[in-house]
Amino acid sequence: MLIHAADSSRAAVEALQDYLKTPKAKRAPITEQAFAKVHLTVGYAAKARERLWTDHLIRLRGERAAEMKAKVIRYGELAMKFEYFVYGEKPEDGRSLFISLHGGGSGPARLNDGQWDNQKRLYRPKKGIYLAPRAPTNTWDLWHQGHVDPMFARLIENMVALHDVNLNRVYLMGYSAGGDGVYQVAPRMADYWAAAAMMAGHPNETSPLGLRNLPFAIHVGERDSGFNRNKVALKWKDKLSALQKEDRSGYIHFVRIHTGRGHWMNREDAVALDWMAKHTRQPLPKRIVWKQDNVVHDSFYWLSLPAGQAAARMEIKATVKGQVVELSGPAGKRVEINLSDALVNLKIPVKIMSKGKELFSGKLNRTIGNLKTSLDRRRDRNFMLPTRREVTLP
Repeated sequence: MLIHAADSSRAAVEALQDYLKTPKAKRAPITEQAFAKVHLTVGYAAKARERLWTDHLIRLRGERAAEMKAKVIRYGELAMKFEYFVYGEKPEDGRSLFISLHGGGSGPARLNDGQWDNQKRLYRPKKGIYLAPRAPTNTWDLWHQGHVDPMFARLIENMVALHDVNLNRVYLMGYSAGGDGVYQVAPRMADYWAAAAMMAGHPNETSPLGLRNLPFAIHVGERDSGFNRNKVALKWKDKLSALQKEDRSGYIHFVRIHTGRGHWMNREDAVALDWMAKHTRQPLPKRIVWKQDNVVHDSFYWLSLPAGQAAARMEIKATVKGQVVELSGPAGKRVEINLSDALVNLKIPVKIMSKGKELFSGKLNRTIGNLKTSLDRRRDRNFMLPTRREVTLP
C-alpha cells in the first residue's frame, strides 16, 4: 500500500514537472489535470510545493521587473510610488523588509509628498530593506482604504521575487496618519506581517482582536493630545493586556508613552525597529482569531472563505488541538479549512467541530490541486497547503 502511494505520488509530481515546462499561456487549468487529484505522500507534497513555488517566482520575475524598476504599484487608476534602501549583508534565508508609512492626510499633494520625503529618512534598520511607499491618495484615511491591502500584497510579492525578501520577516510601521494606517491594516492583514509598530496615530473604529498572532508595538508622545492619541494608546494597552491575560500565548505587545513628548517623539520611537526585528512570523499558528474590518479578506492564515462569505466585522475563531479543529463563527457561513502536516497528522483522521457538533471526520488528502489553489489565493509559499475541507458553521 505504501509502495503504491509512493509510486502514484512520484508519477503525479513527474507529470507536474512536465506540465510546468509548457509556456504558461498554453497551459490548461492545473486543477483539471488528473495528476492534480492524486493523493500525495508528505514527501512528494513537499516536492510539488517547491516546484509550484519556483515556477511562480520565475513568472513574477519576468512579469514584475518593469514596475519594480519604475518603483510604482498600480491598482486600477491608482498608483503607489515607493522608494527603498538596503542595509547590511543579506542573510542566507533572505532579507527583512520594513514597510514604513508616512503621515499627512487630507490636503494638497505637496503636503503628502513632503511627508513621504521625510519618511524615507526617518528610520534606518541595522539590517534589511527599508521601504517607504507614497500613499495613492491625499485623503485623511490615505493608508486604510480598500485599495491599500492589494497594493501592499503585490509589493511584498515583488520584493520576495526580485529582492529575495524573507516572507516571514516583513514588518509594518507608520507615523501619524501612517500610524492610523498601521492600527487599521495590521489586524486585517496580520498574516502578512512578522510584527508591526504604530507611531503617533489613532485607530478610529478598528478592533485589536485580529492581532492575536501579530506582535504589536505602540509609541505615542505623552502630550500628543490631538484626537486623544495619548489616551487612546493607553486604552489599547489595556485592551491588549486584557486579551493576553485571557490568551497567554497570544497578543504580544509593547506600549511606550514617551514622557514629555508631543506629536513628534524626537525619534525616540526608532527603538521599535529593533523590537520588531526580534520577531519572526509564525504562518501556521494553532489558534486564529479572524476579525474582519470594513475592508474584508477571503483568507487569513490557514482559513479561507468561498466567494460571497466574507462580511464586515465578522468574527471567526479556530483552534487546533491534536487532531481536532474547533471553529466558532456566524451560523450558516461556509468556511474552508486548509491544513498541512505542520498542523495535524494527515496520515490519520481529522475532526472538525463547532459548538459540540461534528462537521467532518475522516482523512484529508494532500493534492497538487489544493497546493495550487492555495498558491493562487494567497501567493505565499508558507500558505501553500495540501488539503482543503469546506464546512458550514452551525
